[in-house]
Amino acid sequence: MTQIDYRVYVVTSGTGRRVVDTAAAAAAAGAGIVQVRAKDTTTRELLALTEAVAAAVCAANPSTRVLVDDRADVAFAAREAGWAVHGVHLGTDDLPVRAARALLGPDAIIGLTTGTLALVRSAYDVADVVDYLGAGPYRPTPTKASGRPPLGLAGYPPLVAATPLPIIAIGDVRVSDVPALSRTGIAGVAMVREIADAANPASVVTRALAAWQGPPHAGIG
Repeated sequence: MTQIDYRVYVVTSGTGRRVVDTAAAAAAAGAGIVQVRAKDTTTRELLALTEAVAAAVCAANPSTRVLVDDRADVAFAAREAGWAVHGVHLGTDDLPVRAARALLGPDAIIGLTTGTLALVRSAYDVADVVDYLGAGPYRPTPTKASGRPPLGLAGYPPLVAATPLPIIAIGDVRVSDVPALSRTGIAGVAMVREIADAANPASVVTRALAAWQGPPHAGIG
């Protein structure tokens, strides 16, 4: 098993060549995870995007892991085709995590969305097949309406204390938030618009890594 660097976890937004180039730039700058997220697209289009991102990320930094948002079937298809796709991030309405583990195999990375203490505690039941938990929103965000109240800085220590699994903060996280968030015990921060909208995505990743004040690695997989 190798260590996973969760500190800067990049979530893509949209489709097209800019998404691929942004993912590659983020990986080259040291992002440990790139998650391919494109909600309004067909399965075939998502698969093609995932394969393009995987190829670009692998060329830029082979140690960066590529995950697919929601779609374990797309992650499976890309892996079966030989692309460097490492797993899936699942929401509460997606394929059950045990089914995803059976589909993707023991070496895949599987993340699960939470965001409340009750949801984190409920993940105990699947802690043997989940690698990390996403928790948010940190602050309100137009990118994804979760229906959960924002956690803010104070919301993370209780979640960290409630689970042995690494926790990733998400929800309009900015570079300026990284020092304080990294001191809450979380394993990393997920960034969407902060990187997707940046003129220089690599610079955002570099600054976020420099701002991180916790350990460099927080998981194995």
